[in-house]
Amino acid sequence: MSDLKKWYALYTKPRWEKKIFNSLQLKGIEAYCPLNKVRRKWSDRIKVIEEPLFKSYIFVRVSEELKTDIRYVDGILNFVYWNGKPAIVKDEEIVEIKRFMSEYDDVEIRAIDVNPADEVMVNAGVMMGASGRVIRTMGNNIVEVRIDSLGFILTAKFDRKNVIKL
Repeated sequence: MSDLKKWYALYTKPRWEKKIFNSLQLKGIEAYCPLNKVRRKWSDRIKVIEEPLFKSYIFVRVSEELKTDIRYVDGILNFVYWNGKPAIVKDEEIVEIKRFMSEYDDVEIRAIDVNPADEVMVNAGVMMGASGRVIRTMGNNIVEVRIDSLGFILTAKFDRKNVIKL
């Protein structure tokens, strides 16, 4: 059995993140569920509660051989996929999330809004590293990015998560 473990993102049933995290820990599987300390106000008091930072997601660090077993844990719907394979989360990204969560309370997550005319850089695929201007968007997809290169205009279609706003 391989000892090479990688972090993966798992998609869970809504509001099951803490239950699944505890279940995985009881099975001896390394897991991480970033908890956000949030102040909630009731009519008679204010209380600080911990709620999952990423709704319906947790992270798990397992070897290739254990990936199949993870799917059978109650409450896990599936791995988060990227390009047809379970998405691997870099160790540095998990470390950065842990560091950030230990330093700050009441953290907010927002998706980057990309609109036509915005400058972006492609961060995945064949055109990785190329920069250009968004021409058209459709829902969660950037339908066209104009990449000026070598005196030509290349128009390509990208998934919104494959670009970084500049």
